[in-house]
Amino acid sequence: MELIVALGLIVLKVALLIAILLLLPLPLTWLERKIAGHMQQRMGPMRVGWHGLLQPVADGIKLLTKEDHIPAEADRFLFKLAPILALAPPFVVFVAIPFGESVSVLGNEITLYVSNMNVALLFIFAVIGIEVYGVIFGGWAANSKYAVLGSLRTCAQMISYEIPMGFAVIGVVMLAQSMSLIDIVRAQADVWNVVYQPVGFFVFFVAGLAEAQRIPFDLAEAEGDLGAGFHTEYSGIRFAFFMVSEYVIMVLVSVLVVILFFGGWNGILLPLPPLLWFALKVAFFVYVFMWFRFTFPRYRYDQLMAIGWKVLLPLSLANIIITGIVLS
Repeated sequence: MELIVALGLIVLKVALLIAILLLLPLPLTWLERKIAGHMQQRMGPMRVGWHGLLQPVADGIKLLTKEDHIPAEADRFLFKLAPILALAPPFVVFVAIPFGESVSVLGNEITLYVSNMNVALLFIFAVIGIEVYGVIFGGWAANSKYAVLGSLRTCAQMISYEIPMGFAVIGVVMLAQSMSLIDIVRAQADVWNVVYQPVGFFVFFVAGLAEAQRIPFDLAEAEGDLGAGFHTEYSGIRFAFFMVSEYVIMVLVSVLVVILFFGGWNGILLPLPPLLWFALKVAFFVYVFMWFRFTFPRYRYDQLMAIGWKVLLPLSLANIIITGIVLS
């Protein structure tokens, strides 16, 4: 009986997680448009619903009802597979993400995570790397020169930035003596890792911007020179899959920044509930992502690669060496 209850609880957690992640782009698209509007001295969405609150619903209906167009010369199997490969990995990694310790519901302690993996960081980096295949297949299968260029850019960009991103967290692992995200948060009960690892945080966050393919690192879908990049030929629900994937990765990077460098659900000064502390920190970094989009210009492709290999990689290696010397 206990096994059935435990399995049922896991299924419920996974279903709730999937539902939240699928619905997250609705408020985030509205919020991003509003932030863009106010930064550019305009109102943003105002027509559909109060202050445009129903605009994301209208966009969702539009995407669901648009024609599902596949180019005549496309590789139909890979063209259909690519959006799924882009969408699935960001969802899967949330299985290893903790949102807190536990809460008491009707006298029962329920953990705020699906799985407490002792190699959670390794699992996250391994799974999220699969997402690049969706982008590469989507660009190549479309048989369009703009889409192929976008997918090739993505391949080079994601490899270039995943290396310093992985190196940036080694200092955190050295401090916590564990790859478990829960252990890493517990190790920050007194002092957040950003105090000891400012260089690691800088490298991880900049690489996270590139990993999420957000401005100023959105070279894979640069509308100025590639139309829409790797998803130029996509429409309807398949296009929506790529967009949902982008927002989920943005939230994932924000969550990882909070867990690895900003104490997770550990608060300071104000006695707020741990889950609320966690949500506020993640919301702040999601806002920073949106703020950067409407503040910085897009880098040239050679600048993008130079930052990854000539700046972030040496910084991340130096951070590992210095952390090792200090801890020894």
